[in-house]
Amino acid sequence: MITVAARSTFSRAHRTRRGPRGGGGRALRRVVGGGALVVVLAGCGSADAGEAPKERKVFSLAGESLTIDSDDSAIDVIAADVKDVQVTRQIDGWVFIGSGPEASWKMAGDTLTLRVDCDAVASSCESRHTVKVPRGISLTVRDGNGGVTASGFDTPLTIRSDNGNVTVRDTAGALDLLSDNGNVTTERITARTVKAESGNGRVRIGFKNAAPDKVEALTGNGGIRIDLPRAGAPYAVDATSDNGDVTTDVPSDGDSPRAVIARSDNGYVKVLGAG
Repeated sequence: MITVAARSTFSRAHRTRRGPRGGGGRALRRVVGGGALVVVLAGCGSADAGEAPKERKVFSLAGESLTIDSDDSAIDVIAADVKDVQVTRQIDGWVFIGSGPEASWKMAGDTLTLRVDCDAVASSCESRHTVKVPRGISLTVRDGNGGVTASGFDTPLTIRSDNGNVTVRDTAGALDLLSDNGNVTTERITARTVKAESGNGRVRIGFKNAAPDKVEALTGNGGIRIDLPRAGAPYAVDATSDNGDVTTDVPSDGDSPRAVIARSDNGYVKVLGAG
């Protein structure tokens, strides 16, 4: 239930479902009060983009790099055997005294811009975008509010989320990952260089079998776990925590060309051998 104080008028909440079930972007709820009449919004529920119909659009890409700029959506990016950039979106939400959710998508040069706006006294809006990218394209993702998942890339990958988890799977290209507020996770990667950082969240780095040349894992508030292929040992390990236990269980040699840095301001640090 969401309660809104209004001055003199009552307006029915309007729901828009632009697009069946799965995860979605983080729901946005706004409540603004002021006045004598209290309006109770009951039965609207929370937005669920996973229940929304799917809309699709194809964008041509002339170059060898792509930037995805999103403000408020869950993003799932997949390297695929396609010629163009293929986008599927699902959007759900309701607004009270206002407009939205209003969605837009456009490609300008090498930048794909995705927007979903809800401008209302009270609202609950949620969106998710699945983006298939041609193989061989280097990718940058910037998301203001939402989790980002990427898989299948053998080219450099840069991901920034202001508020959401970052997850990368089955990639071989260099990784530069950052969430200001969320967990950062890699699974089954073969990247030679990895930088993974969270301002407030857990960092976990897992490799498939290939030993990396350099790994840097940083978090301001959260634990760190790095699982390194034992076949690549020894590693030059620098693992520290200002407030937490530090565990190193992999052969270490300060002169090794394979460098591993793991630092947490507040949380455990584990550098372990795997395989």
